[in-house]
Amino acid sequence: MHIKAPAIAGPTRVIHASQAPYRRLRRLGYRRCVASSPSRRRPALILFVVIAAAGCLALGWWQWTRFEAVGGTGQNLGYAFQWPLFAAFVVYAYRRFVQLEDRDPSEDAPSTPEVREIPADVLPTRTRSGDQRLDADNPDDEAHQAYNNYLAQLRAGEADRSST
Repeated sequence: MHIKAPAIAGPTRVIHASQAPYRRLRRLGYRRCVASSPSRRRPALILFVVIAAAGCLALGWWQWTRFEAVGGTGQNLGYAFQWPLFAAFVVYAYRRFVQLEDRDPSEDAPSTPEVREIPADVLPTRTRSGDQRLDADNPDDEAHQAYNNYLAQLRAGEADRSST
């Protein structure tokens, strides 16, 4: 069975790579194109921060009224003190976000070159599996060998029991 693809109506326009939108942005410079967007987003973020902080404060007030009610517990009091802290954190996080967004990216660049050599004595030495041999003078190896012999005896005894 052969399926034909539907024909596209109208002439097809081929865009050269130099005409692509990303090339234009690249020519203009990323920083210049994006510089206006944070200020456009800030009213929405401010509205979000105001709503979140007001919501946290409202929940704190609600927990305070629950604490003052007849059935109020210490847990309500704890939440009454905790919700305003959440509101303060939302405001702090927004303030920090704006500071980091306004910072020049060149300030974050390290002053030292990227490629550095790691000193040989910093990393622990690794032993290879072939290098680990049993040493008769080492008491740990003797105990290990004795344990392996014990396990071999148990296995041999298990085979004898299952055959009878």
